[in-house]
Amino acid sequence: MNRRIISFCSSCALIASLFMTLVFPIPPAYALPLSEEEQEVLEKSLSIVEIDREITRIEIKQQDTERSMLKLSRELAKTEGQMLVSQERAGARLRAYYMGEREDLLAALLSANSWKDFFTVLDYYQLIMERDRDVLAAYKKELAKLNKSNKQLSALAGELEEMKNNLLKQRERVVELQRSVDGKLGASTDPEHLRAMIEELTTYWENVGLHEVRRYFRALASAMMDFQDFLKDHQDSLVSENGGYVLVIREEDLNAFLHGKNALLSNMAFIFEEEKIIATGSREGLDLRVEGHYSVENEPQNAIVFHVDRLVFNGLELPDTTRLELQNDFDLGFYPQKIVPFVKAEEAVIQKGTLTVKLKLSL
Repeated sequence: MNRRIISFCSSCALIASLFMTLVFPIPPAYALPLSEEEQEVLEKSLSIVEIDREITRIEIKQQDTERSMLKLSRELAKTEGQMLVSQERAGARLRAYYMGEREDLLAALLSANSWKDFFTVLDYYQLIMERDRDVLAAYKKELAKLNKSNKQLSALAGELEEMKNNLLKQRERVVELQRSVDGKLGASTDPEHLRAMIEELTTYWENVGLHEVRRYFRALASAMMDFQDFLKDHQDSLVSENGGYVLVIREEDLNAFLHGKNALLSNMAFIFEEEKIIATGSREGLDLRVEGHYSVENEPQNAIVFHVDRLVFNGLELPDTTRLELQNDFDLGFYPQKIVPFVKAEEAVIQKGTLTVKLKLSL
């Protein structure tokens, strides 16, 4: 039964993919060399689409943050009310100590005339002390809760301010890009052709291109999650050196590993150049080029993090907003401690043909 369901779902996915290809064919412009003017206009048009999408994402996040702040403000007001009660009770207990009431009770305990009276007073004394501890603990708990809520509210306010500034910046970028595109269209000898190309590109990108690019990144992220399997097949890649280890990843070995992890990656080639990695792939009219580099980061944990420096779709460079979104949504890095326990990455060096990671013992 499960096999039938899986088979049915696979058939549906195949039909949907064929349908998308038929309904949104590859724009004719991609089959022809683009002029410098067309290249610039199409890149800026694609950037407008993507920055508009980023603006929408920021606006949604901004609304969510504002709702979170409102909810937290209400909880804070409630906590402040509870705090006043706890503070009053704790104050009464402290005043009792300073005014000698507890000392009087202790004196009564020490002046008891019989063991029976002693244990009766002792029970009473312990009961009061336990109550005092409960009151003071409640006060301490409410105070910690209040401080935590204040910090959260302050952090959210900072995030909201940053989002508002980012939103303003992105809107200014869109206005400037749109002004440039409009100027190019106005000066073009064939503005209708340019408009048609922009429409075709936008339709293709929004309905096929973006989904396909995310598919590639999802496949890469999934493969990198199993990177520890790489050493099982290439045990000679990790060698002991100067009280630590050196991991040398060869270009051809990485390609073989990734190709074996996912069929979608089989048409991608990964190239190590000086200080950068280039991944290129082509499938069903979609060309993708990703350029990036690795850095060692220690927060929230020691990791070799991949940064997307350049992203080119069908010859058109995508804006930084798209690069950062993909970088944040899909983790293409790897974690040394998953490969070898008790080690910490110190350096990642990319040279022609190899990626070298220096690891030190971290006991």
